[in-house]
Amino acid sequence: MATNSEFRAFVLDQLEPLGGVTARAMFGGAGLYRDATMFALVTRSDVLYFRTDDANTGEYEAAGMGPFKPFDDKPHTMPYHEVPADLLEDPDELCAWAGRAWEAARRAKDGKKKKRKARRGRGAEKE
Repeated sequence: MATNSEFRAFVLDQLEPLGGVTARAMFGGAGLYRDATMFALVTRSDVLYFRTDDANTGEYEAAGMGPFKPFDDKPHTMPYHEVPADLLEDPDELCAWAGRAWEAARRAKDGKKKKRKARRGRGAEKE
């Protein structure tokens, strides 16, 4: 079952003040992107998750929200946390949390770029 297009449209509408947020279908749900960086996902069961890292995970834990667990029968989690339901009705607060999620996603993306450069640099030394 794919994600409910009405819920996805609602979330995109609520995030409009953030600017430039788009959705791409993936795995029965949707990834939400801003400036080519995925910072959120909507699951096939219409649950919104934002990207988290050390800088913002505490907000979600304080609100009692858990991490995204893609498979019920496996312990693996991903660095996304469920967005508190009350935020969905408050576009200003939702956008503030989304902005911090986008920053977390950018930090993760930048970290991956640095690791790739470091690996390439080591390979060049061996030649």
